[in-house]
Amino acid sequence: MARHTLSVLVEDVPGVLTRVAGLFARRSFNIDSLAVGPTEHQGISRVTVVVDAEGDLLEQVTKQLNKLINVLKIVELTPESSVQRDHILVKVRADAVTRLQVTQAADLFRASVVDVSTDSLVIEATGTVEKLHALLGVLEPFGIKEIVQSGTLAIGRGAKSMSERALRSASA
Repeated sequence: MARHTLSVLVEDVPGVLTRVAGLFARRSFNIDSLAVGPTEHQGISRVTVVVDAEGDLLEQVTKQLNKLINVLKIVELTPESSVQRDHILVKVRADAVTRLQVTQAADLFRASVVDVSTDSLVIEATGTVEKLHALLGVLEPFGIKEIVQSGTLAIGRGAKSMSERALRSASA
């Protein structure tokens, strides 16, 4: 199966996320990542969904998503045509002896130490899934106490705006 990132513009109304996620569930898709937030246009939100799926099955789900009343536009964002990033917070064991090593490891990945306590550090990092997995691999020997990770955020490259095109076609 292949990893696919869908950017779905929806009207910002109660229940729309449930309907979008429910459609994937009814088709037995496991959603790898789900991120939702407002866009630059009031009343419109962007749902970014990452799934592992075969092309034909994904096409069926996309057609069904297009039939939902509150869905304005759906675009598949390929890694080549978009910028995709995840965000992670990692709590790592770090005593007085290992604190410098953990900090240096974070620096290698352009991550930031955002909290310090006597026995741990919280590290914040943003990047591709591969970069974040590599960071976790480096931090693992120190002892990872806790991980919190966002869903993938993705936006198309170039000057075109997905939401402006969706608004024009919705008003036509």
